[in-house]
Amino acid sequence: MKTLARRFGSTRTQVSRIARTLLVLCAAGAACTATRAFAADKEVTIAYQDMMVPWRYAQQLDEAGKATGYKVSYRKFGGGGDVIRAMASGNVQLGEAGSSPVAAGLSQGLPIQLFWILDNINNAEALVARKGSGVTTIAQLKGKRLGVPFVSTSHFHALLALKRAGLQPGDVKVLNMRPAEIAAAWERGDIDAAYVWNPVLGKIEQNGTVVTTSGKIAAETGLATFDGFVVNRDWAKANQPFMAAFVQILAKGDADYRAHPDQWTGATPKGRAVAGGVGRRARRSAGGARALRVPHAAGAGIGQVARRRQCVRRGEIAGGDGGLPQGAEDLAEHAAGLFRGRHRRIRESGRWHQVTRT
Repeated sequence: MKTLARRFGSTRTQVSRIARTLLVLCAAGAACTATRAFAADKEVTIAYQDMMVPWRYAQQLDEAGKATGYKVSYRKFGGGGDVIRAMASGNVQLGEAGSSPVAAGLSQGLPIQLFWILDNINNAEALVARKGSGVTTIAQLKGKRLGVPFVSTSHFHALLALKRAGLQPGDVKVLNMRPAEIAAAWERGDIDAAYVWNPVLGKIEQNGTVVTTSGKIAAETGLATFDGFVVNRDWAKANQPFMAAFVQILAKGDADYRAHPDQWTGATPKGRAVAGGVGRRARRSAGGARALRVPHAAGAGIGQVARRRQCVRRGEIAGGDGGLPQGAEDLAEHAAGLFRGRHRRIRESGRWHQVTRT
């Protein structure tokens, strides 16, 4: 009997040990599953363009991924309109876009939020006429073909320039072309002029004449354009630690650019990263990024917004066709709202804050 008891007790002990082991294994398996699920959730896709901004260096080093543990994927787009459409589809959570496509997206009720201003575009975008086209002034574009990416900051200033020159929407054949399409059409001689940014701007300037720039138009009208970062509102709320870290990375790069401009020339790693998307000509240039048209005062954070309110207060934002849209006034209100804090988030003491609509 004692022998049976001992055996039974021994068996019971073994069963208990096995049970404990199974519980530990199950718990470990559940933890691994949860970890994998959590890791899968920690993914973000960021849309970018050919903008020459300090953030490009941090992007090259994947500082966002290293600082947050997120898997960060980058998708390149040809224009802000494409970026906003990708965000509307849910394929992109954060993206770089100009003030015009941002305003257009907001006017359509898209759940996007402007949270950082990358630059004041200034002379980084320009209208160039082909040599031999006979165009040296805006008024001489009448009857000509003008290539420009629709719903972009270039589109906005192109339409504004035409309007100020007394031209009607039908006086000029305004063609919707992405930058790469502009470059190809220019080579074929299909267009007489184009309004665009680098790297295509640098290429067409080689056999073209600069008629006007966004900086000149802004100085004459007070209607400036900018590039900024937008985020899906719901995603931002669900990923506030990422957003706080990301804004700090942007702020760090901007501050370094302003404090040490000599470290951002083409001969430096930072300068090469910024100019990396503009082709070999820029990388070989002694001046690097500065040898090309770059956005004015790159690295202007959201704290600089107040200084620029006057630039858009009277603005009209271009729509999706060749002429000034009927809803331009509504879009202008959205653009002005970007500067009044109605559609933005700000960084304060390293934290991520919602600025409520007023």
